[in-house]
Amino acid sequence: MHSLPLSIDTLLVIGAHSDDGEIGCGGTVLQLIAANPDIDVTWVVVTGTTTRQTEARESAGAFLAGAKSQRVICGTLRDGFLPYLGAAPKEFFESVAADCNPDLILTHSRDDLHQDHRICAELTRNTWRSHFILEYEIPKWDGDLGRPNTYVPIDQKTADRKVSHLMDHFASQRSKTWFTEDTFRGLMRIRGIECASPSGLAEAYFAPKVSLTPTR
Repeated sequence: MHSLPLSIDTLLVIGAHSDDGEIGCGGTVLQLIAANPDIDVTWVVVTGTTTRQTEARESAGAFLAGAKSQRVICGTLRDGFLPYLGAAPKEFFESVAADCNPDLILTHSRDDLHQDHRICAELTRNTWRSHFILEYEIPKWDGDLGRPNTYVPIDQKTADRKVSHLMDHFASQRSKTWFTEDTFRGLMRIRGIECASPSGLAEAYFAPKVSLTPTR
């Protein structure tokens, strides 16, 4: 396995729901900000009621603390219905792209079986055609976890912060049997084993298309 450093100035995180980005790439975001406090982050949540929008903003504030700038965009599209809303989801993505040209985009996997997640993945690639995009994973009952090809080792302190933020900021999700510390730590542990992470923890991504430019 070959390791490459990742240094970026602008980051876009897209989640269909208020906890998606935090679950899928929260550790990566925390480490990117710690390594580069001059980073500008745009955090997008596509669907949501008033309660979930409040959770999204409070959680984003915790995860993005330390970034040079942070912009949180909360859409109001109907949860669970993105494939059936016609032009509205595409119009929302285009409105975000109007003034967002990031170095890296973290979004859902195109093979995610949740309909909202899948549409977000498709619209991300449709809207930002020439950008570096990594697709994160979400554990859930669908049983659709795949074989990722890109890993970000996560140190123990960062993993603890990620899990703590998740449990602190999403009261609306705590009644769900899968929304537990064990779930989030377990997936990071499995991915850590796969990439030989020094801490034994990692977040994993799918990189469907990468262009490499040889330099001296």
